[in-house]
Amino acid sequence: MEAAALVERSLLNALAFAESGNPPSGLADAMRCAVLPGGAWVRPRLCLAVARACGAPELAVAEGAAAAVELLHCASLVHDDLPCFDDASLRRGRPSVHRLYGERLAVLAGDALIVLAFQHLARSAATRPALLPGLILTLGRAVGMPSGIVAGQAWECEPAIDTAEYQRCKTGALFAGAAELGAAAAGADPAPWRRMGELLGACYQVADDIADAAGDLAQIGKPTGRDAALGRPSMVGDHGLNGALAHFRELLEDCASAVPQCPGRAPLQAQLRVEAMRLMPETLRSVAA
Repeated sequence: MEAAALVERSLLNALAFAESGNPPSGLADAMRCAVLPGGAWVRPRLCLAVARACGAPELAVAEGAAAAVELLHCASLVHDDLPCFDDASLRRGRPSVHRLYGERLAVLAGDALIVLAFQHLARSAATRPALLPGLILTLGRAVGMPSGIVAGQAWECEPAIDTAEYQRCKTGALFAGAAELGAAAAGADPAPWRRMGELLGACYQVADDIADAAGDLAQIGKPTGRDAALGRPSMVGDHGLNGALAHFRELLEDCASAVPQCPGRAPLQAQLRVEAMRLMPETLRSVAA
């Protein structure tokens, strides 16, 4: 199966587990709205690509890990859109979860998705329990303190922000976690994969900064100009559009070079270049290449 189909199947399985029994219908609807239809699924696709590159004999554990990463990403988007942070009205071209279901259910939906990510990972790795402690620790590090996406969000509450550290936590941590989880799910050492994941996350963040500054609503499915309006750190704000584009190109080459030796190294390097370029607004792809 293609990566997108594997991710979708695993996400639907996770949501069905959360909706079993007789849960509050509003919360169940808000969670499903936050997850489906998905975006580009860059992080879960990365997890599966690394597992395949490492020669995973089967993808059941990697599939569960990939979905867990996406559930955490979706939870972070729900919380990021709340009025106390970005107060975003749109996400993926649709009304954000708090606009549809209210702030209370949006907060709870984000919380429930975080818990569901760990539940789903545990269920997916039940046939290979020896892998589970390492997988859980890796996933927890990507989302929690001291340097996961929660810490990244918290940097927005600080009076002074180190842009590189902020972006490394808020964006790079989950990419690094996805790469490490893919290797661990294949039975490989995850440590060498962290650097590659961090660099891809940095590519994504710079592309997102560029899209916010130079993209449009129709292309990216969310309001633009938010970084400048909210005074958030941004590579475009720090270095200008041309400087951000140059930095993106450097990061992309560093990312491809950082792929560890593995059976599928060359195909993965090619895939990383394609995936990273998809993050860039269409009007700037030829300039960024």
